[in-house]
Amino acid sequence: MAGRIRDEDVALVRERARIEDVVGATVMLRKAGGGSLKGLCPFHEEKTPSFQVTPSRGLYYCFGCGEGGDVISFLQKLENLSFTEVIEHLADKYGVQLRYTDERGPRVEPGLRQQIIEANKQAAEFFSEQLAAPDGLAARQFLDSRGFNRAAAEHFGVGYAPRGGRDLARLLRSRGFGDDVLVKAGLIRSGGWDFFQGRVLWPIRDAGSSVLGFGARRLFDDDRMPAKYLNTPETPVYRKSHVLYGLDLARQNIGKRHQAVVVEGYTDVMAAHLAGVTTAVASCGTAFGDDHARLLQRLMGGDAFAGEVIFTFDGDAAGQAAALKVFGGDHHFIAQTYVAVEPTGLDPCDLRLERGDEGVRDLVARRIPLYRFVMQNVLDRHDLDRVDGRLAALREAAPLVASIRDRSMVGGYARELSQLLGMDLDEVRREVHAAASRGPRVEAEPAPEPVPEPAPSGVPWPDPHERELSVERGTAQLLVARPDLFGPDWSGLTEEDFRHPAYREIFRAVTRAEPTAAGPEWVQALREVVDDPTVLRLLAALGVETALRRPDAAYVTAHVASPQVLTVTRRIDDLKSKLMRTNPVEHQAEYNQMFSTLLGLESTRQELVQRSVITNTDLPL
Repeated sequence: MAGRIRDEDVALVRERARIEDVVGATVMLRKAGGGSLKGLCPFHEEKTPSFQVTPSRGLYYCFGCGEGGDVISFLQKLENLSFTEVIEHLADKYGVQLRYTDERGPRVEPGLRQQIIEANKQAAEFFSEQLAAPDGLAARQFLDSRGFNRAAAEHFGVGYAPRGGRDLARLLRSRGFGDDVLVKAGLIRSGGWDFFQGRVLWPIRDAGSSVLGFGARRLFDDDRMPAKYLNTPETPVYRKSHVLYGLDLARQNIGKRHQAVVVEGYTDVMAAHLAGVTTAVASCGTAFGDDHARLLQRLMGGDAFAGEVIFTFDGDAAGQAAALKVFGGDHHFIAQTYVAVEPTGLDPCDLRLERGDEGVRDLVARRIPLYRFVMQNVLDRHDLDRVDGRLAALREAAPLVASIRDRSMVGGYARELSQLLGMDLDEVRREVHAAASRGPRVEAEPAPEPVPEPAPSGVPWPDPHERELSVERGTAQLLVARPDLFGPDWSGLTEEDFRHPAYREIFRAVTRAEPTAAGPEWVQALREVVDDPTVLRLLAALGVETALRRPDAAYVTAHVASPQVLTVTRRIDDLKSKLMRTNPVEHQAEYNQMFSTLLGLESTRQELVQRSVITNTDLPL
């Protein structure tokens, strides 16, 4: 009968395997007060950390999904391991010699997962040694051609699989590993031959530096395997959709800098790290997917929208297709997502060879938001000089804007889209609203035909958290709550000062309603001139909101200047744009007239800014 691990050894494993270290290898933990640590839960998707670790008690608990326990149950849940496998894994990692009860029976051998991890570790050491052997010359020459010296190879653990075909199997058998384990580890084939032969190899490690598998590149033309790159097959420890090359080296910096740079290959990761971009990782033998995104999200930690994930793509059609695919899974990221495009088509490794380390760093520094890259890609497929082309482009691009996770950015992107299309902002907003109502996300690939616009469903609902509209919302709230504090003709406010249709409808209701004192009667008067259900809901919302300070006539007078400043600023921007497109020699009179108007608008803006100063830090919520 198989023996059982002694209780005192299990207790010693618990003592040495500190929960903050084990959990911290997967989740970026930050101090939360009271001796606790917080991070993003690895067991469910979330944007605000609700996963808490209490080192003094050796426990974890997620207030979001209810998962909790100790360091052992954490690994059991995360890695789908048995209790014994977790104990043996931690004992090996923290140097605990396990003893088993019932010594008369056969000793319980380590679990399969731990045997595979150990076999991979010894294989990585063997491959590294073979790189320096005479047979490894071709691999060394390849690395040298890519700009990597011996120190770089040792840093990344690069190795070489001999061409003999049985060298690794012979070594590992001599060290007690059975063929069944080596086949399940993906180190040898069922016929007994080494899985990797005559190739340069990169060990693929998890965040805790355990070797999970290998990636290999062909070196010789007579290689029997046709694929240029070959990866460890799926094993109990290696699942290509769950691993990232370079994660062991990048993990700490990803957490510290709140940044992850995703490149496409092993040599690209090496080039990036050597160039100082030490947050670079790459997927292994598969496209970057949702599970990879969740892994990076947990490691970056922080609150929603903290940090950035940067993808490096070529500027060609393949790079654009890759960006669209990433966009489809962008909702899994807590961070803002960017694209670093190299127009020449050079990958980071080639870029380092041609332009040095600075070239790689500049590539990352030139990143642009993923949404902007995808949006421009969509617009480039349409003839914007034609009305039907602009409309088709709008209908295809609107879902991109509607799907932006950070709602405070939706307004800005809608305005940018309207400028790129040369279309009215309200028309763009209506289409974005219609796209949002059709579903929370858009597909990565554009629809083959434009989706027909649905019947008008009323005024779109304004996001109360959209910073760009905070001044409009505050002004509308004052109009609803304290109309008695406004001057004649509503202190000079006009419909132009309200860009969002819902707030504009509130102002229209104010100008149509019968004048009355502030209070229930005034709100009722407003409701009587409104028939749109969205505007009625907004009236109710504004009616219960309060300002950060008690408003008075001076406060309202100053506050009203804020939307007027924005209106005048928009006029100035439009006029400057027109001036730039006007030839002052050919159209001197028109140019001079516009310039004079511009000076007057600038003066008006300065007066309004001075009037609005007192509200800059005191605007209503």
